[in-house]
Amino acid sequence: MTERTQANGADIPKLGFGTWQLEDEDAARGVATALKTGYRHIDTAQIYGNEAAVGDGWKQSGVKREDFFLTTKVWRDKFRDGDLQASVKESLDKLKTDYVDLLLLHWPVPEVPIAETMKAMNEVKEAGQVRHIGVSNFTVDLLDEARAHSGAPLVANQVEYHPYLDQNAVLTACRAAGMAMTAYSPIAQGKVFDDEVITEIAKAHNVSPAQIVLRWLIDQDSVIAIPRSSSDKHIKSNFEIADLKLSQEETGRINSLRSPDGRLIDPDWVPDWDK
Repeated sequence: MTERTQANGADIPKLGFGTWQLEDEDAARGVATALKTGYRHIDTAQIYGNEAAVGDGWKQSGVKREDFFLTTKVWRDKFRDGDLQASVKESLDKLKTDYVDLLLLHWPVPEVPIAETMKAMNEVKEAGQVRHIGVSNFTVDLLDEARAHSGAPLVANQVEYHPYLDQNAVLTACRAAGMAMTAYSPIAQGKVFDDEVITEIAKAHNVSPAQIVLRWLIDQDSVIAIPRSSSDKHIKSNFEIADLKLSQEETGRINSLRSPDGRLIDPDWVPDWDK
């Protein structure tokens, strides 16, 4: 599974390993297993509390740092100029590396001027601590605002995306800006395993529903998927989709499941989502 997407100068593997809710030994083992399996994109965040374990995992894997793409995210309380730079230094120490390939702003923070935050993001990029910058959970309008205040191009917007959530507005905006859209919760927190349409397609291909959905996501231009699992078996099977081919009819059936109201992640601080 070596498919990649190009986004404003970044060369990003389209299938990554997510680490949300993985703690300590599970996170380290999961990252090591993923890298040994062949994943070359690892995603974490400051708020996950597992950056140190992710660092342990990639060290255990034996894969060279320059041979995989590493993403982390700045939490909402570190968006001020000075706070952001200090948090990046802390993240790098935990991750046991001197750079990350992609640094994202985890959620919009209306209380802090985006111009101030983007200035700090550009500084850590210019310092070589991050190769590329981007955002997460930004609406189209907020994405446009962040881009307008950044000297460096943004390469990705990481958002919830799976068969039940229509993200066409954000995806269209990302493509127009030369950006990638990274799908978190790509298998809808397990909902796909009980879906009649997806399970029927999976049986026809003799694969799992998760594999069907990941293939559906990866087949979309500019879309990246970062499934998370604590099971070595599932980590490996999620990666085994290179030879899986969905027909136009099957893709259309999965597309028909999408809805503007299919969101699963909706905390108190969310912006007004695009419809």
